[in-house]
Amino acid sequence: MSDEARLEAILRRSEPLMHVLRTLAVLELPDWLIFSGAIYQRVFNDLTGRPLDYGIKDYDVAYHDASDIGYEAEDAVIRRVAAEFEPPLREMVEVRNQARVHVWFEGHFGEPYSPLSSSAEALTRFVSPVFAVGVRLDRDDRMTLHAPFGLDDLFAMRLRPNPNRLSPNFDKIAGSAKARWPEIEVLR
Repeated sequence: MSDEARLEAILRRSEPLMHVLRTLAVLELPDWLIFSGAIYQRVFNDLTGRPLDYGIKDYDVAYHDASDIGYEAEDAVIRRVAAEFEPPLREMVEVRNQARVHVWFEGHFGEPYSPLSSSAEALTRFVSPVFAVGVRLDRDDRMTLHAPFGLDDLFAMRLRPNPNRLSPNFDKIAGSAKARWPEIEVLR
């Protein structure tokens, strides 16, 4: 079985994740993906024998709409998506317009961030390749995968810095992941 097929099989076993994916498929946000912890954490959990939903704090939902990068437009999408979910998922689904990340990123994380041209491009800037995996579900239930660095690090449970973005926050983020999954290998 390919790593892509393995990943999809793991993700499809998580009922909460599939509910979020199916809801988003119906909403048809422009250029949307779910990425980061909602994806890689489930693989870590599967590989280490933990329940699939162990440690899942949120569902990072990205969409890309450059037609209006104002906060009000993004907030309207956030509210529209939230209205589709009951608690606790309502509070866990975090929606962000990737076309406006450059507006607030440096002030929040202390690193410059140039504008993105798509949601998938955001993956290339994640702190580590292991985090840089996103999926979308089409209305016909087909899963589309985006992994610009591939899936080797994910299935090897290998956490290393993104070679394209040497973030000063890497050690803090790696330490947090290592505390939850002591089995991961951290390379600096």
